[in-house]
Amino acid sequence: MSAPLSEPSFWILSSLAAGRRHGYGILQDVAHLSSGATKLKVPTLYATLERLEHTGLIATDGEEVVDGRARRYFTLTDAGTAALDAEAARLAERVRVARERLAARQRPHPAIARTALA
Repeated sequence: MSAPLSEPSFWILSSLAAGRRHGYGILQDVAHLSSGATKLKVPTLYATLERLEHTGLIATDGEEVVDGRARRYFTLTDAGTAALDAEAARLAERVRVARERLAARQRPHPAIARTALA
Protein backbone atom coordinates (compact mmCIF):
# COMPACT_ATOMS: atom_id res chain seq x y z
CA MET A 1 0.00 0.00 0.00
CA SER A 2 1.36 3.41 -0.90
CA ALA A 3 1.59 6.27 1.57
CA PRO A 4 -1.36 8.69 1.61
CA LEU A 5 -0.96 11.78 -0.56
CA SER A 6 -0.68 15.17 1.10
CA GLU A 7 -3.63 17.46 0.46
CA PRO A 8 -1.69 19.67 -1.99
CA SER A 9 -0.43 16.58 -3.86
CA PHE A 10 -3.94 15.13 -4.04
CA TRP A 11 -5.41 18.31 -5.50
CA ILE A 12 -2.54 18.89 -7.93
CA LEU A 13 -2.75 15.33 -9.25
CA SER A 14 -6.53 15.69 -9.49
CA SER A 15 -6.08 18.87 -11.50
CA LEU A 16 -3.58 17.25 -13.85
CA ALA A 17 -5.86 14.22 -14.31
CA ALA A 18 -7.93 16.47 -16.58
CA GLY A 19 -4.90 17.25 -18.75
CA ARG A 20 -1.77 19.34 -19.16
CA ARG A 21 -1.68 22.57 -17.12
CA HIS A 22 0.73 25.34 -16.15
CA GLY A 23 1.29 26.47 -12.57
CA TYR A 24 -1.24 29.30 -12.47
CA GLY A 25 -3.84 27.07 -14.14
CA ILE A 26 -3.24 24.45 -11.45
CA LEU A 27 -3.71 27.07 -8.71
CA GLN A 28 -7.04 28.13 -10.17
CA ASP A 29 -8.21 24.58 -10.80
CA VAL A 30 -7.36 23.40 -7.28
CA ALA A 31 -9.37 26.27 -5.78
CA HIS A 32 -12.29 25.36 -8.06
CA LEU A 33 -12.11 21.58 -7.48
CA SER A 34 -11.95 22.01 -3.69
CA SER A 35 -14.79 24.58 -3.70
CA GLY A 36 -12.32 27.15 -2.35
CA ALA A 37 -11.31 25.00 0.64
CA THR A 38 -7.75 24.61 -0.67
CA LYS A 39 -5.96 27.71 -1.90
CA LEU A 40 -2.37 26.81 -2.61
CA LYS A 41 0.26 29.48 -2.16
CA VAL A 42 2.81 29.78 -4.96
CA PRO A 43 5.76 28.46 -2.89
CA THR A 44 3.70 25.43 -1.79
CA LEU A 45 2.60 24.78 -5.37
CA TYR A 46 6.10 24.80 -6.83
CA ALA A 47 7.65 22.84 -3.94
CA THR A 48 4.95 20.21 -4.36
CA LEU A 49 5.33 20.16 -8.16
CA GLU A 50 9.07 19.67 -7.73
CA ARG A 51 8.54 16.80 -5.30
CA LEU A 52 5.90 15.17 -7.51
CA GLU A 53 8.20 15.44 -10.52
CA HIS A 54 11.16 14.05 -8.55
CA THR A 55 9.07 11.03 -7.50
CA GLY A 56 7.85 10.45 -11.06
CA LEU A 57 4.18 11.23 -10.47
CA ILE A 58 4.19 14.19 -12.87
CA ALA A 59 6.42 15.31 -15.71
CA THR A 60 7.28 18.65 -17.25
CA ASP A 61 5.48 18.94 -20.58
CA GLY A 62 7.00 21.95 -22.29
CA GLU A 63 7.28 25.67 -21.82
CA GLU A 64 5.95 28.65 -23.71
CA VAL A 65 5.89 32.41 -23.34
CA VAL A 66 2.45 34.00 -23.04
CA ASP A 67 2.14 37.78 -22.71
CA GLY A 68 5.86 37.97 -21.96
CA ARG A 69 5.65 35.42 -19.13
CA ALA A 70 7.16 31.96 -19.25
CA ARG A 71 4.77 29.13 -18.49
CA ARG A 72 5.96 25.65 -17.67
CA TYR A 73 3.42 22.90 -18.25
CA PHE A 74 3.01 19.68 -16.29
CA THR A 75 1.29 16.41 -17.03
CA LEU A 76 0.31 13.37 -15.01
CA THR A 77 2.43 10.23 -15.53
CA ASP A 78 1.18 6.65 -15.38
CA ALA A 79 2.65 6.43 -11.87
CA GLY A 80 0.77 9.62 -10.93
CA THR A 81 -2.46 8.17 -12.28
CA ALA A 82 -1.91 5.02 -10.21
CA ALA A 83 -1.11 7.07 -7.08
CA LEU A 84 -4.23 9.20 -7.49
CA ASP A 85 -6.35 6.10 -8.10
CA ALA A 86 -4.94 4.45 -4.96
CA GLU A 87 -5.62 7.60 -2.92
CA ALA A 88 -9.19 7.79 -4.24
CA ALA A 89 -9.72 4.14 -3.22
CA ARG A 90 -8.23 4.80 0.22
CA LEU A 91 -10.51 7.81 0.75
CA ALA A 92 -13.55 5.89 -0.54
CA GLU A 93 -12.87 3.13 2.01
CA ARG A 94 -12.69 5.69 4.81
CA VAL A 95 -15.99 7.19 3.66
CA ARG A 96 -17.57 3.71 3.49
CA VAL A 97 -16.55 2.94 7.08
CA ALA A 98 -17.82 6.29 8.37
CA ARG A 99 -21.15 5.96 6.56
CA GLU A 100 -21.54 2.39 7.81
CA ARG A 101 -20.97 3.53 11.39
CA LEU A 102 -23.32 6.47 11.00
CA ALA A 103 -26.03 4.21 9.58
CA ALA A 104 -25.55 1.78 12.49
CA ARG A 105 -25.97 4.69 14.88
CA GLN A 106 -29.41 5.33 13.41
CA ARG A 107 -30.58 1.74 14.10
CA PRO A 108 -31.36 0.70 17.65
CA HIS A 109 -28.94 -1.76 19.22
CA PRO A 110 -30.36 -5.35 18.97
CA ALA A 111 -30.36 -5.80 22.77
CA ILE A 112 -32.29 -2.55 23.22
CA ALA A 113 -34.75 -3.49 20.49
CA ARG A 114 -35.46 -6.88 22.19
CA THR A 115 -35.97 -5.22 25.57
CA ALA A 116 -38.42 -2.70 24.08
CA LEU A 117 -40.46 -5.51 22.50
CA ALA A 118 -40.69 -7.59 25.72
